[in-house]
Amino acid sequence: MKKPEFLMSSKRIFSGSSDRPGLFPYMVVAFCSLLIFSCGPYSFTGTTLDPTIKTITVSTFTTSAAGGPVNLPLQFTERLKEYYQRYTSLKVVPANGDIALEGTFTGYDVLPVAATATDQAARNRLQVTVQVRFANNKDDSKNFDQAFSFYQDFPQNQTLTQAEPQLLPRIQDQLVLDIFNKTAADW
Repeated sequence: MKKPEFLMSSKRIFSGSSDRPGLFPYMVVAFCSLLIFSCGPYSFTGTTLDPTIKTITVSTFTTSAAGGPVNLPLQFTERLKEYYQRYTSLKVVPANGDIALEGTFTGYDVLPVAATATDQAARNRLQVTVQVRFANNKDDSKNFDQAFSFYQDFPQNQTLTQAEPQLLPRIQDQLVLDIFNKTAADW
């Protein structure tokens, strides 16, 4: 059985014939170009940092919160530095960076959530809050002083000491991501 003529002609247009190439390769190149150039100032990592920004200074965070591990500020500072090094081309410098971050842990709270019939918490929540000061030495309009907070819940039958090793890394990772998005991705 012979195929209808319109199917034959559409096949020739996209795949070409032996004497001339089809449109398909050109369409692929055009689509890929459109995809790449339509992203505007965004990079593949999602950052929108000015190309003149080459360095970052992350001062060691401090704590004014009651509770939490003693090494929390140092761990958090190192996580921030590592994240910027991994997802940007910025060089971490000890002082006078093009952009600078510093902050203070202002909250490390265990809160009851989901009360039971006996007025006891069925779940508890570990909530960590950090006040971050960001300075962009190339563009003062990007500077901010803002609190970031995140929490994780844990069962009532676990103590904070038992839950902390699983919860705290997740909380820190989310806080780092939120800070990064605010500073480098303009979200």
